[in-house]
Amino acid sequence: MDTPVDRGQYGTMSRSKLCCALRDALVVLVSVTLIGAPAGPAHASASRSSAGWPEPVPVVSRVQTTDPVVFVTIDDGWNHDPAAAKLLLDRRVPASLFLLPGAYSYDDAYFRNLLNHGPVRVENHSVNHPDLSALDAAGQRAEICGARDQHLAKFGDSPRLLRPPYGTYSETTRTAARACGAEALVTWTYDLTTWGSDPVPVPRLKTGDIILLHFNGTVTDDLRRVLDAAAAAGLKPAPLREYIDRW
Repeated sequence: MDTPVDRGQYGTMSRSKLCCALRDALVVLVSVTLIGAPAGPAHASASRSSAGWPEPVPVVSRVQTTDPVVFVTIDDGWNHDPAAAKLLLDRRVPASLFLLPGAYSYDDAYFRNLLNHGPVRVENHSVNHPDLSALDAAGQRAEICGARDQHLAKFGDSPRLLRPPYGTYSETTRTAARACGAEALVTWTYDLTTWGSDPVPVPRLKTGDIILLHFNGTVTDDLRRVLDAAAAAGLKPAPLREYIDRW
């Protein structure tokens, strides 16, 4: 006679064996996955690289240095005051000129003379002076890379620093800047531009300060005031691009 089978015991043993088998298979699968995957930061970097997203450039509003220097920057370029050019050349000021292509298109000789006979450098300020943070990635690249290409074609020197119009930017601006050849996004420590009738009081300048001026109707007087204030503080203007390169 056949031996009776305990259906309950048989079912319990089957479920147990099945659970063990599934557990073992899961352990193997997880192990293989972990071994094959890069570590966290490397995986993130690889994903960013494969997606075409370069590392964002640093944002600089003041240079960390012990050298007794300040940095003179002048934006836009609409006003081509001969007295300002003479002051820059006579005092050998290594100013960083964040120019708009439209501002030199009608008289590029003004800036070409400064580049050929002085220590100034032309940097990136976009093509049309928009709020870059309000544009999508494609729009920001068009503005930044477009200005780079026009500067290079006009002056034979590609800009390496970006100043976003109005000082506004997003994380996308920082990555777009890198994609367009910039090494840093530069804002400022003090805006000493005179827009009305009364000049902005010049504070006591400190080592590493970045001064913002504009090529407007008061650029010569503003520049003279800044140079005098720097000398009074025992500081001298230095080339911003070279100091950024040291980072």
